[in-house]
Amino acid sequence: MTLCITNARHLGAPVDLLVDGDRVRTMTPAGQHPAPDGCEVFDAVGLVLMPGFIDAHVHLREPGFEYKEDIASGLAAAAHGGFSAVLCMANTKPVNDTASVTSFMLERAAQSHPFGPRLHPVAAATVGLNGEGMAPLAELKEAGCVAVSNDGRPVENAELVRRVMEYAADLGLIFIDHCEDPRLAGGWLMNEGEVSGFLGVKGQPAVSEAAQAARDIMLAEYLGLPVHIAHVSAGLTLDVIAWGKARGVQVSAETCPHYLLLDDSALAGYNTAAKVSPPLRGATDREALCRAVKKGLIDILVTDHAPHAAHEKDGTLDEAPCGITGLDLALSLTWNLVRENMLAEADMHRLWCKRPAEIFRLPWNGFAPGDPADFFLFDPDEVWTPGPDTMHSKSRNTPFLGQNLHGRVKGHWIGGRRVV
Repeated sequence: MTLCITNARHLGAPVDLLVDGDRVRTMTPAGQHPAPDGCEVFDAVGLVLMPGFIDAHVHLREPGFEYKEDIASGLAAAAHGGFSAVLCMANTKPVNDTASVTSFMLERAAQSHPFGPRLHPVAAATVGLNGEGMAPLAELKEAGCVAVSNDGRPVENAELVRRVMEYAADLGLIFIDHCEDPRLAGGWLMNEGEVSGFLGVKGQPAVSEAAQAARDIMLAEYLGLPVHIAHVSAGLTLDVIAWGKARGVQVSAETCPHYLLLDDSALAGYNTAAKVSPPLRGATDREALCRAVKKGLIDILVTDHAPHAAHEKDGTLDEAPCGITGLDLALSLTWNLVRENMLAEADMHRLWCKRPAEIFRLPWNGFAPGDPADFFLFDPDEVWTPGPDTMHSKSRNTPFLGQNLHGRVKGHWIGGRRVV
């Protein structure tokens, strides 16, 4: 089937997109060529055309925690958020440390969303995420995993990290590390700083993240292997990433929209909705992250979509779990950065599509002939309010709940098929 998207706005210019089956045929200035006979036409006047996003860091909770989220609801949120593919972390129950769990995830995705968004499982780095013995990575790769991580449970043993990096690289997988020294200010509730002092709660110093990132980067340099630093939150971590990149180390890094829009003052009043791991840092860290994302020191954006049930977040700050749900909101939150001239529209393509695909060796749409027809249209001016009637995730644990946001997906095509 041939599809023609007409009069869409792409990087500020009106364009027509011609899709043949599951591939892009051409993208040309609007009105330059008439739509072919028999072509399905979608008039996208007033809408922005974006390549399908790739979220390289989500928690879909199934198996084991379906009351928070399941694969069907998580992928529904992804589809309505503009994500054509997601990488889901291994901290399920049971942990994704065997081929049977990986296969289960892929089967559930195929049953609930046969045409996408695509689910790419991430293998546990260690058995049970316990940080003691390496998981059977070859078995997990064969079952369909695309990367390796112990996310949520940082690995203290540097020798084990080395072996995971080596074995993963032999299999063509990249190690994604949650960088945190769990013994440095263990039992923290938020960032260590003025706000934690004012609230009288235990904080985690930024050096906890930076120290393990430095360890990983030095190991990557010594071994000549790649490493990916997850959800960077601190300016000090940016310094060690910049040091590594300047030395030619194969280090890539990610951060999340909430680290660019919020700082630790969001926890004033003991706000559990803003409790995340790693914690929101100070205003200077937030500003440094914004600069790093713009100039490419931070390679990609991710949501770190971490859904929790309402009753879990309704407790006290010390009882509430860490995490923010993000798949429904990431497009609007990133578009807010464009509206405020902190990012350009082209930066969104790079951060949410091109670079994630390059790092994790996934297909992506650059709108060149033959590229996969993964794209979405969104209304940049539509104002909507996150809430039970407007979000598709089971959980709504976000500090942006009830706020007015700009930008809403109006159509999403994956492999040339419309899924929203």
